[in-house]
Amino acid sequence: MNVQASETDLPLVRALEAARAAVSAEIAVARGGIDAIGRYTNDIDQIVRRLYSTARRHTDTPLALVALGGYGRRQLCLHSDIDILVLVDGPIRDAEARFVRALLHPLWDLQLQVGHQVRELAELQQVDHDNPEFLLALLDARLLDGDKAVYETFARLCLEDSSPWRTPASQMLRSLIDRRHTRFNGTIYQLEPDVKEAPGALRDVTAIRALGPMDAARADDGNRLDEAEDFLFRIRSILHLERGRNANVLDAALQERVAALFGCPGAEPHHQVEALMSAYFYHARLVFRALEAAVQAAAPRPVERARSGLPRRSEAKAGENLELVASGVRFVDMARASLQPQTWPGAFRVALERGCPVSPEALLCIERHVGRYSAEQFLPTDAECDAFLLFLRPHTGLYDRLSEMHDCGLLGQMFPEFRKVYCRVIRDFFHKYTVDEHTLLTIRGLERLSTRPPVRWRRFAALLQELEEPEVLVFALVFHDVGKWTDGGHAGESVRLVQGPLARFQVAPDIADTVQFLIANHLEMSAVAFRRDIEDPQVVKRFANLVGTELNLKLLCLMTLVDIDAVGPDVLTPWQEDLLWRLYVDTYNYLTLAYGEEIIRATDNNLEELARGLPDVSEATLERFLDGLPRRYLRLVAPPTICEHVRLSQNIQPEEVHCALTRKHDGGRGRDIWHLTVVSLNKPLLFSNICGVLSYFGMDILRGQAMTNRHGLVLDLFEFVDGDDFLRLNAAADRELIRVLQEAVAGRLDVASRLRGKARGLLGRHRPRRIKPVVHFDEQYSQRHTILEIVADNAWGLLFRVSRVVSRHGCDIDLVLISTEGRRAIDVFHITREGRKLTGDVQRPLRAELLEVLAGARDATSDECRAGAAWHYG
Repeated sequence: MNVQASETDLPLVRALEAARAAVSAEIAVARGGIDAIGRYTNDIDQIVRRLYSTARRHTDTPLALVALGGYGRRQLCLHSDIDILVLVDGPIRDAEARFVRALLHPLWDLQLQVGHQVRELAELQQVDHDNPEFLLALLDARLLDGDKAVYETFARLCLEDSSPWRTPASQMLRSLIDRRHTRFNGTIYQLEPDVKEAPGALRDVTAIRALGPMDAARADDGNRLDEAEDFLFRIRSILHLERGRNANVLDAALQERVAALFGCPGAEPHHQVEALMSAYFYHARLVFRALEAAVQAAAPRPVERARSGLPRRSEAKAGENLELVASGVRFVDMARASLQPQTWPGAFRVALERGCPVSPEALLCIERHVGRYSAEQFLPTDAECDAFLLFLRPHTGLYDRLSEMHDCGLLGQMFPEFRKVYCRVIRDFFHKYTVDEHTLLTIRGLERLSTRPPVRWRRFAALLQELEEPEVLVFALVFHDVGKWTDGGHAGESVRLVQGPLARFQVAPDIADTVQFLIANHLEMSAVAFRRDIEDPQVVKRFANLVGTELNLKLLCLMTLVDIDAVGPDVLTPWQEDLLWRLYVDTYNYLTLAYGEEIIRATDNNLEELARGLPDVSEATLERFLDGLPRRYLRLVAPPTICEHVRLSQNIQPEEVHCALTRKHDGGRGRDIWHLTVVSLNKPLLFSNICGVLSYFGMDILRGQAMTNRHGLVLDLFEFVDGDDFLRLNAAADRELIRVLQEAVAGRLDVASRLRGKARGLLGRHRPRRIKPVVHFDEQYSQRHTILEIVADNAWGLLFRVSRVVSRHGCDIDLVLISTEGRRAIDVFHITREGRKLTGDVQRPLRAELLEVLAGARDATSDECRAGAAWHYG
């Protein structure tokens, strides 16, 4: 980008353009590393010094100009911020203010991003605890120009080891490391890593050097940290050049470009990307380990060490050829250990028992020699296999120890099947981590369940506590995704690959069957919970027949929970947790004969008892209201709510619509869920109009149900989230929503025209369609309904448009389940026509028109679509 400036600034403009051109030329051939950005920083220094010299005429007060942060380290990338500190030896008056303006304004005119601080030296007598960024930036201070005496005073006050600024800065550094890593779930294996902020990235390199002497951090190879830093800067430089701004995320869109510039090997672009990301993870892992060692060396905590099991004295025997030292479990005789691979798993068992890591020296020994041994040599006896299985029981530190095993290559060498997904990338909206790291994170989820479950997970934690052999679940999790090494259906391939470990461990047949069942069906419970009507007894019955036993149900429920949670932050919502739990409870009840047809018959025989529990409703009124409603209504709706529904239905006239809107607070776990009840006599396009009104007000519909009794009374129940905060931000919003809803359902308001008007207003925000629409009919999961599954772009008003088309074909909707996965919407309709499942002759034209509407070739809200049949709910 050419810099625009006045004619008097032309030399500076040309100097900056020359500096950018020089560094860009090196970046374009993937040589934008430490040396290149160092030269670019020197060029920026010259520009800043020229401006300092020109501005100096405004004041005679002693000044010093100091570079901070990355600029201070001589690590300016193409679009990095230029952080400077102006030190004034005296009060800041008008003359000094003119100097600052004369320095900064030309830099801004050059379109440089400048961060600046102006401080009086006297201010620095007191530590600025409230400014953590300034505290840390000072660690890399470098004199650019000005009075050396002023800088020396500043250095004595702030930079020397004895300075009162140093301890708070070191403490703040460690705190910020923890907080920053938490943002990335504490893992280096990001599919789209931030090469500046992520664990194992450039900020960690900076932190290592800031923490002090790096002997411990560079125990394996003193040059590898420098190589990793140079590699990361080369990537960051390319990102800046390609994006034209301070962009530091190596996203999927740029990975092919970066791989090509590096000349990564591979016949296809995705092979080149795999090579690039493998190199990235190698360097990130090295940096991450070095940081852990540097933090431990810089800030030993005797109290925590005693609590963690580390010895107070220098070393203590921990087993055969094992000892505990300050850095963790270490081999006493490294040469002997290198020849005895069967002793290596024992080091991790001891570390797990003692609550400490395996030492860097031991990990390095394993990493250097692990490739010489086969899988059978690590666990050669039955006793050692049994001990390893017990090691897999969920316990504090299990994720950390398995991660150490994985990083040093032991886990992959013990289980070649797992090595197939090393740094394997799966591209979709949700997955944030590589396949191998996702697997380890599922185990971390179980570890959290067993030790410190969040409040909303305590019900699931109780299931884990009931398991006699939870290690079976961990074993299944290790292999549940190994089939993703290929692009086909991964569950079946994972079952095939797990045969090897099951044979090597000589796992008992019944346990082997359980492991294979869990792997083969690890996607089934989420599919049923989120895409089927779990209030339908037939759905529960089919799922119960699949799991077969209470044990399989518990294991599969826990597996599903941690599997979804490990996909990425906030992927598993409280709503989904509730659905998963409800499916577990209903299936458990079915398996234990406490659910299903018996309860329904019992309920039918106890209407008098139900009526007695509703003192405001007569038995005759209740019977008339319930007559013809689905039996599941009595399980789905609590008695007080039934009473409210009966009240809404009283004395209703053909043109009337009665509504109730309530909010269920989510207890801080997520967005509040709103419940809408609409009672009316049967009308054309009733369900579709309700969907349209909710979409018009920006509501995200979670669930919709439609029921009718024998007297033509329609009961529509919706659950939704206030997506655009309309209800939260407007005091009278609930009354306005109900007014519009009543007008629309009564036919006095044209929902379609309202939606078309709003759609035009949203056109500028419309994303291009990326998802190929899918329309699928399922006849197996419900005895009464045809299940219509729609997969399409998560476009605004989608549910309204689809339901209009369904109405045109004379079909009745009993239930809609809505699921959103990033840009993809998955809507599941339970429909009938004239009280029966849809025939093939009905399905074919319905599918064709739905595909037209979803592809945008036809407008479902046009006039021809408004003359559809009435909704006849059964």
